Amino acid sequence: MEQVPAKNEMASHSPAWNIITSYNGPKVRIMEVCGTHTHEIFRLGIRHILPPAIELISGPGCPVCVTPVSFIDEALLLALEHHVTLCTFGDLVRVPGTKMNLADARSSGANIRIVYTPLDAYLYAKNNPEQQTVFLSVGFETTVPAACLAVKKAYADGLTNFSLLTANKTMKNAYRALKRSANAFLYPGHVNAITGTALCESLTQEGISGVITGFTANELLTALAVILTKTKEGRPFFYNCYPRVVTQDGSKTAQSLIAEIMEPCASEWRGLGIIPQSGLKLQPIYKGFDARLRFHLPALTGRSDPACRCGDVLQGKCKPTDCKIFGNRCRPEHPIGACMVSNEGACSAYYQYGGNL
Repeated sequence: MEQVPAKNEMASHSPAWNIITSYNGPKVRIMEVCGTHTHEIFRLGIRHILPPAIELISGPGCPVCVTPVSFIDEALLLALEHHVTLCTFGDLVRVPGTKMNLADARSSGANIRIVYTPLDAYLYAKNNPEQQTVFLSVGFETTVPAACLAVKKAYADGLTNFSLLTANKTMKNAYRALKRSANAFLYPGHVNAITGTALCESLTQEGISGVITGFTANELLTALAVILTKTKEGRPFFYNCYPRVVTQDGSKTAQSLIAEIMEPCASEWRGLGIIPQSGLKLQPIYKGFDARLRFHLPALTGRSDPACRCGDVLQGKCKPTDCKIFGNRCRPEHPIGACMVSNEGACSAYYQYGGNL
């Protein structure tokens, strides 16, 4: 069940607490872009202290959740028909494709290996030159540098048996696509540690407001208090509530590595459709490491279970508990949608903490 606020984690007499609990302004919809924020807000019991006018909604900040069904179908095609070794993060294994998931494929004999970083996949390919190895590259700016480094090392080593199936995404245009879904965003601190604050600052010129925050109780409470205070002023705003980690410039080293290995492209997001320039693909010099090109994959159109409302959850159109299959047909041990699979998924958070707020 959802927890009540822990005294050792949330100071009940802090200025931020007082601002939040005494708020009596217009209704404010705040989107938790990051799935870890969603889970921490539940774990800390923050929803219990919010006045009715403050609504927290989930967004597309879980990389597994926004990965489309067609990507899983592509991975299944590689594993079952091209007989490659798939290296993947654990969460992806149980995400449903059109007809099955990767766990089902593994039960049928497919060689699917769980790895912790893309470099694990690179090393596997290097140590097993007789096997074609494909890393399923998903994630936002936080995890992209490691995938780029793996490609750079494979290129330097002259590996011909290593490639990426990419579904990497960048947040900039997703914020624009979701502009009307919320009054303000809780920006993901770990993404901004890479990208810096410049993008979020510039979005205020387009009427998009938000606050970068970390993951502790004080950081989350401070961010919510800033949003409420700034919202009353009636102007778009930005504030960095995570200065101990996020700087204006971000990580120049990571940014340079991404720009060297990858370039922007259109990308499909579960629930949001195709968003221009929101994905990343390999630069032409590295196209030999693109699994779609290496294995001549056809364009696939995936189909999710029609009862699943993951797409609406990711857009903030509904809460997980509004979905008719939530908690019955769709549970962590038998997920129908990606938002129930991932440890960062909103449906997983609502199920784990018994959330109905």
